[in-house]
Formats: sequence, C-alpha cells, structure tokens
Amino acid sequence: MSYRGDHNFLLENTDFTHHKGVDFSKYTTKELEKLWRKTLKAGMHGLCFSMYEDGQEPGDVITEAQVERRINIIKPYTKWVRSFSCIEGNEYIPRIAHKHGMKTMVGAWLGDDLQKNEDEIEALIALAKEGCVDIAAVGNEVMYRGDLTEEQLLDYIYLVKEALPDITVGYVDAYYEFSHRPKITEACDVILSNCYPYWEGCDLENSLNHMQQMFGQATHAANGKKVIITETGWPSHGTNLKGAFPSRENAMKYFINAQAWSAKENIELFYFSSFDESWKVGPEGDVGAYWGLWDKREKLKF
Repeated sequence: MSYRGDHNFLLENTDFTHHKGVDFSKYTTKELEKLWRKTLKAGMHGLCFSMYEDGQEPGDVITEAQVERRINIIKPYTKWVRSFSCIEGNEYIPRIAHKHGMKTMVGAWLGDDLQKNEDEIEALIALAKEGCVDIAAVGNEVMYRGDLTEEQLLDYIYLVKEALPDITVGYVDAYYEFSHRPKITEACDVILSNCYPYWEGCDLENSLNHMQQMFGQATHAANGKKVIITETGWPSHGTNLKGAFPSRENAMKYFINAQAWSAKENIELFYFSSFDESWKVGPEGDVGAYWGLWDKREKLKF
C-alpha cells in the first residue's frame, strides 16, 4: 500500500475507538525493546510473509529452500501466515506452513494481466484442493489500484467460491473500499481489511485510535460478517508522511499497541511484515524497505 491523498475515508460522527494503548512515557529505549521482545515472544494471530531477499523482486522465481528457511524463522511467533501470490515460488508458502502446523491465508495476486490472473486463480484452487488453504484471498487492493473493474473482480471471486465451496473466500483491500463497494462486500464470506494509520499521515500517538476507527468502519460495512485485519504496520526508517514518522521507537510502539489491542478485543490481525524487503523502495519510497520485524538479513530488528 502507499499514500493516495484522495483515497482515505472515515465515517463522520461515528466513534469506534476503545482501548487507549500503552503509556510509553515512562519507558526508556531499553525498556521499550524489552517490552517489544516480550510482546513478540507472546505470539500473534498472523504475520504477512515477506518473500524476497536483496536483489529479488516480484517476478523472480523463489526456491522452496528459501521459503522453508523463512517459515522456520517466523513459526515460533505466529499461528497464521499470509501469502500474496500462488505462483513463482509463492506456492511453497502454504505447503510448507501447513507442514509446520500453521494456518494459511493464501492470496491470488490479481492485476491488469488477465492471463497471469488466470494462472493465479488456477494455482489458488489447486492449492486449496491439496488442503493447504484455510482462507482464500482473491486479489489484494485491486480496486485501490484500479487494475480491474468491479465486475471483473466479482467474476474471479464467484469463480473461486464455486470451485471451493468448503473454503472461506474473501477479498483484501483498504478498509473504506468495503463501504464504497457493497457488491464486493456481499460476495465475500469474510471481510479482509488493510488498516494503515501511517499511510494516512497519522501521528503515532493517535495511530491506535485511528486503526480502531478503520476496523470499525470495515465492521460497519460488513453487516455481521467477520472482519480480519489483513495488514497493518509501521516502518522503522525513512521519510515521514505528514505527522507519521518512521523510527525504531515508533515501529516498536505501534507493534506493541496493535498486538495488545487485538488480543484484548479478540480481533484477528495479520501484521505487516515479517522481513524487510529492499525492492519495495520503488513502489513505496524509502520507507518501503523497512516494514519488517526482522531485517533483510533475517535478524530481529530490536
């Protein structure tokens, strides 16, 4: 995800906030690092899987060994892993995760290349029939990017639902898209919502409340369906966006608050992301390379 000034939207005169978060004012840096480690070791619901090492990018075919190594690193800390594609080595993620006893949210990456979309959908269905898919995510931020029409996306969602009647099927997008697009919301079994206070320029102090507002709006649109936060996070380095400042301390604070709130309120949340990925500098600017809990060398950052 990246900043688009005309794309943020919150319901007016509606307050979904609760749980103010941790008071960090009395924490030294060392104490903050200790609390971050304690929070990480306590475990989380879900973690987005970062696929690429330095010099790699989407389109490169990744080996099974690389996926296995990274799954082994993250598995002590998370129950679920989320993948974003079903081809070019991404198919190893749900297979290996299931082998290690983890649950999987498996995404088919959809864009404006219709042939590649067909390949992704076929691979997603095949993985599900292997027994490797717990939740199928048909597309990620397709409406946000404007890659397909709503009707094209709906065709893909219904195709997967017909092929996989016993699998929970949803679509991932920014929280506000589900308010704007009721046909897509209706088509989904579960609402898969990306919630990034950072990308709306929110300062760290108000970021937890802002994420709660985002989740509340997606819940309002869902009309009784389950809502899962499929991405949220904070970069540890880079250029600020309005009042949102990347830093080691802010990344630790946001992670701690997100995990504490989601655990307290029993909200299923996938944190973004596992490892820093250098290729993301292109689409997201300098902050793109610093969203991981682990650095690009696969070492814990704090």
